[in-house]
Amino acid sequence: MISKKIEETVKRIKPLDKKIFEQTQKRLNNLTKPLNSLGRLEELAKQVVAIIGKEKPELKKKVIFTLAGDHGVVEEGVSCYPKEVTAQMVYNFLQGGAGINVLARHIGAKVIVADIGVAEKINVADASALELKIKKINFGTKNFTKGPAMTEDEAVKSIEAGIELVEEELKNGIDIIGTGDMGIANTTPSSAITSVICGVDVEKVTGRGTGIDDKMLENKITAIKKAIALNRPNKKHCIDILSKIGGFEIGGLAGVILAGASHKIPVVIDGFISGAAALLSYTLQPTVVEYLIASHCSVEQGHNVILKYLGLKPVLDLNLRLGEGTGAALGINIVDAGCKILTEMATFESANVSTKISNL
Repeated sequence: MISKKIEETVKRIKPLDKKIFEQTQKRLNNLTKPLNSLGRLEELAKQVVAIIGKEKPELKKKVIFTLAGDHGVVEEGVSCYPKEVTAQMVYNFLQGGAGINVLARHIGAKVIVADIGVAEKINVADASALELKIKKINFGTKNFTKGPAMTEDEAVKSIEAGIELVEEELKNGIDIIGTGDMGIANTTPSSAITSVICGVDVEKVTGRGTGIDDKMLENKITAIKKAIALNRPNKKHCIDILSKIGGFEIGGLAGVILAGASHKIPVVIDGFISGAAALLSYTLQPTVVEYLIASHCSVEQGHNVILKYLGLKPVLDLNLRLGEGTGAALGINIVDAGCKILTEMATFESANVSTKISNL
């Protein structure tokens, strides 16, 4: 059962008006360039106009939500790093020293870091550079090879926490959202979610995550198969999947995605973990995909499966696999460029440029 909050959020997500795409294309066709010569930039501009509902959108307030949580399955030896790194990286975010901080500064975005399930208490006093949101559901998930990762109530709360993060920030204004994550071993539940929802063999959606060797990869695949066989998640039921084989930050990101779409805000998703969250949000409301922009295609092989399943075309392909929202930051920058082409480029008439086509 989903909660009233989630249900109301889902109901607010409506299909985009295709007429707006056509109207925006007419303006793009009148800019000083050959027809469709700016390719994806034009496509992105049309999507943003349709989502926001403004003819000349300005993406001044860019917000990236980076959610952190730990995973009990780490004890199965599926990652090169211990779970302690999750908390350590949260402190790095707060001090402004992580990859996401660098790229967010580069594009002028605000980063909101949220502890939604880190396995230790984060000292808020250490939040020197950024605001830290405490939305902790529990101190990490349970080992899903031995039973459900979390309770259904915790799954609901994790999605609600993501919705709350967006709604709390709305008072400061949000023009575009980026999603990011931090959680040692979180490619393992992401692979499990992808396998179940997309109906693809575990081997085809499971990658090396933090750079594990062949033996660890085999062990990771075995752990995922065991978890799916033991917990038997229902591929059509978001809460069932999330509670049995998910993660708190994955559920939270699903909530961020749903909330963004419900408030008519473009959502630029990061890599594999954000993709798994997008799958969960899609099971609740398929229309949400119209509000999504895939920033890039991750090195993780399961991410490509997700993008094809959702019908999303990545903006970039840079062999990224860091997470944190780094790909989303770069994607937002490209989306912003598309909008500026639409709003700042001269028309043929205003620039006194001839539209006559030569017969030579």
